[in-house]
Amino acid sequence: MNLLENASTTEKVIQLLEQQLAYSNQQNQELSAKLDQALAQIHHLTKALYGSKSEKSKYQAPDGQVSLFDDEPSFNEPEHTDEQSTETISYTVTRKKTSKKRNDSFRDDIEVEEIHHHPTNLACDCCLGEMVEFSSSMVREEAKFIPATMKRVQHFEHVYECKTCKKDALQKAQIKRGKAPQGAIQRSIAGPTVLAKLIYDKFIQYLPLYRQVNEWERHGLLTNDKNLSNWVIRVAEDWLQPLFDLMKKLLTAKSVLHIDETYAQILKRSDGKPAQSNAYNWVCRSVQSEGPIIILFKSALSRGRAILEDFIAGFKGTVICDGYSAYGKLADVQFANCWAHVRRYWLKADSKNGQIGVEYCNPLFHIERKIKHLSPEERVQVRRQEAKPIVDEFFDWVDRSPFFGKNAIAKAAEYTLSRKEELMVFLENGNVAIDNNPAENAIRPNVIGRKNWLFSVSEAGAKANAICLSLAETAKANGIDFYQYLVKLMTELPNMPFHQQPEILHNYLPWSENIQATCAK
Repeated sequence: MNLLENASTTEKVIQLLEQQLAYSNQQNQELSAKLDQALAQIHHLTKALYGSKSEKSKYQAPDGQVSLFDDEPSFNEPEHTDEQSTETISYTVTRKKTSKKRNDSFRDDIEVEEIHHHPTNLACDCCLGEMVEFSSSMVREEAKFIPATMKRVQHFEHVYECKTCKKDALQKAQIKRGKAPQGAIQRSIAGPTVLAKLIYDKFIQYLPLYRQVNEWERHGLLTNDKNLSNWVIRVAEDWLQPLFDLMKKLLTAKSVLHIDETYAQILKRSDGKPAQSNAYNWVCRSVQSEGPIIILFKSALSRGRAILEDFIAGFKGTVICDGYSAYGKLADVQFANCWAHVRRYWLKADSKNGQIGVEYCNPLFHIERKIKHLSPEERVQVRRQEAKPIVDEFFDWVDRSPFFGKNAIAKAAEYTLSRKEELMVFLENGNVAIDNNPAENAIRPNVIGRKNWLFSVSEAGAKANAICLSLAETAKANGIDFYQYLVKLMTELPNMPFHQQPEILHNYLPWSENIQATCAK
């Protein structure tokens, strides 16, 4: 009987333990599900907080296009183009210890100054005899900064006469005068190097004029921000405007252009609108496959189509742009829209269908990465074979899908279908990029500058800013030191008859042999 009771008790204990185990397992499953949910939420919030705010790409197109795929895991994996082997290979990697590479160094052309340190007392402490040097070693190397200096340069013109001819009453007096070179700005103490640094600091270093005043005073030049502003305007109007006009003429002779625009602010407007109203800066950029890069800016009070017409007057070709309504219906101009904007719309949808739209776009950019080094003709051939079927299938899917309403998916579908014709242009033109990233990259310096400059007081100042920024960015794109370039322009152009002989200006374009030989970085 005791045995039966013990067996029954044991069985009850086992059942109780099994129930507790089952309950614990259930709790563990629930907790695991909650943990997975919490981790997913943390991942989402972390991505939103610290992730890329703009779509950037890991591949670098020839034109320096920005990446679009950092947020897509498919773009973090290597591209598989060949048949893959299933063989597993195991190996051991032995890492060699290497000395840490310095993150600071000197350019090769930096002047070297040697400082030699000798003992103060050369008498031997033992026998008091004179000690003889037997070796030396460099124990330390440091950078020495020599601040800029201001010089007061005075130009004198000396006059000479012939004393012999002067004595002859019947002879005309013979006089010769030394000719001082023409200054960049008449009746101004600003020389070429001062003007070059002034413009360089504003449009390369993005240093506003009012902050430059103290720096100039520290070097011994007493001035104010109004003076500096007038100097910029005069230089832009007198010496940079002719080069700007020539580059615009060359730019509009191209067959493909990138165009974009961003807002700005002008306080004293001629249209009567308040200073808080948006003005705009437009940018136009040529493509790498059509010769030296040209980047031009234009300041305007509006974003209307008339501004675009004036900016590219005379152009006959293809404009790569975003979906803004002003881009369209221009005589002799074909518009190609940006696939990066299409992808962004589907990415913002953040849904299953949105992901499908993104997955249609991703292979197109993979193809562009693969063919970026090919000629325009070869790119067209590959695009027709590989990209066109994807594009056709994508538009067919969007057209068949019931996307209605005002939600993100409907907006993505409407944006895509309404620009179908413009989005397919790149399939037939190898010079046309799949996106407008080169223009967005080109306009970024203007956006950075805007955060520091804040606004332009007058329309003349805004126009001067656009001209200076055009020369700065075009010089950078062609490997030119903008400061040295400005010094050369301010020194030589005031003494050149380029108004009578316009062909002279060709020698002062950033890609000319003259400038490349003297101002290249």
